[in-house]
Amino acid sequence: MQAIAWIEPSGAPGAAGLWGAPAELALPLADRGLQLADGLFETLLVEAGQPLLLSAHLQRWSQSAALLGMEPPPGDERVRALLAEAVSRSGIHTGALRLNWSRGAPAVEAGAGGATGPRGVELPAPGAPSLQPRFWLQLTAAAPQFDPVPVIVSRRERRNASSLLSRCKTFAYGPAIEARREARAAGAADALLESTAGGLCCATTANLLVRRDGQWFTPPLASGCLPGVMRGRALALGLVREGPCPLGPGSAVLLINSLGCRPVLSVNGSPQPLEPEPEAFWRWLLAAG
Repeated sequence: MQAIAWIEPSGAPGAAGLWGAPAELALPLADRGLQLADGLFETLLVEAGQPLLLSAHLQRWSQSAALLGMEPPPGDERVRALLAEAVSRSGIHTGALRLNWSRGAPAVEAGAGGATGPRGVELPAPGAPSLQPRFWLQLTAAAPQFDPVPVIVSRRERRNASSLLSRCKTFAYGPAIEARREARAAGAADALLESTAGGLCCATTANLLVRRDGQWFTPPLASGCLPGVMRGRALALGLVREGPCPLGPGSAVLLINSLGCRPVLSVNGSPQPLEPEPEAFWRWLLAAG
């Protein structure tokens, strides 16, 4: 089954939009999401054609947009309608749904021959025409992952504890890409990132859970880790506590997100105890509450 995508046509928010393969659709060159990674996304699991934990993902999406001074992204009704059509068109009933929300581009004025507005990183001045945000999504066949993985602690990249961007799932994934490249060059599958405030923070695309003395811990949000949806559920259910996450020879480690829960096999080549049932733990978080 091939992935399918949908995008709002330029200049027509809320219109029917365009469907096609991801490689067939395109963003205008003036879009800030393309030019500056100025946008937000959410990735969630679809099973039996239904989005899992959609409300929690949309809440984080909306809160992040408000934090960064962006227009509110689409809500539940619109996302569900588009997902239902994506499932019908593609036949993908189990997969990863990515929702994208760009700060957009200046509106195109009739007869102007192109978009008008400031170039570079500058945002429109007060009273000037606002940017037109853009929404698009992609549904790709995928299954949740639970395989153990060897990891390293990145020596090149760290998570910025003081940045607003660290609190949001933005398009700006350059540091994660570089840390993952570093890991692959070292023969590992992923990298753990330290915080600029000290201590371990997260993996490149997952929250970090560390078990010591029979208790699961996760780094606090003050470390700069993303407020992950599954992390939040584990905290709300009292299964995990916020706190420092130093690694020791008896520490089990999980990398958790909305697309799976992977035990850490080793860190910098040192073996770690394996959590025996990561899928059962992850499924329980999905179903509980």
